[in-house]
Amino acid sequence: MADRDAATINCDRTLMLNVFQNLLANAIKFTRHRSPALIEVGAEEINGRTAIFVRDNGAGFNMKYVDKLFVVFQRLHRVEEFEGTGVGLATVQRILAGMRARYWAESEVDKGATFYFTIGRGQRDRRRRRIRMMRLIDPARKQ
Repeated sequence: MADRDAATINCDRTLMLNVFQNLLANAIKFTRHRSPALIEVGAEEINGRTAIFVRDNGAGFNMKYVDKLFVVFQRLHRVEEFEGTGVGLATVQRILAGMRARYWAESEVDKGATFYFTIGRGQRDRRRRRIRMMRLIDPARKQ
């Protein structure tokens, strides 16, 4: 995505960086066994609103368990498969809920996952910052 096409959101910069750190750490963890591992950060129009997303081609998960995804200490994979405590996505949920954001995930087992969120209209924050979205490119992948 070219910079001129980047989505802009108004939000608390520190909290949004925490959201992206957790979502990207999650994507990195679950693409570890993929070659090439692909992680994309971007935005798309969904129902007339701009949805920010983090998408990967990692392990994915069964949508039957999506309700457990954002609950603290809940895991959808065994500790032997992927390390972690089950706190990262719960942190994302708390931050986004505090911003009145809508958030959700879509996935298929062994086909990766996409985490979406939209920031609520009318949100006011004195520490607004522009956040530029970009596509993260695997250097081994030809464009």
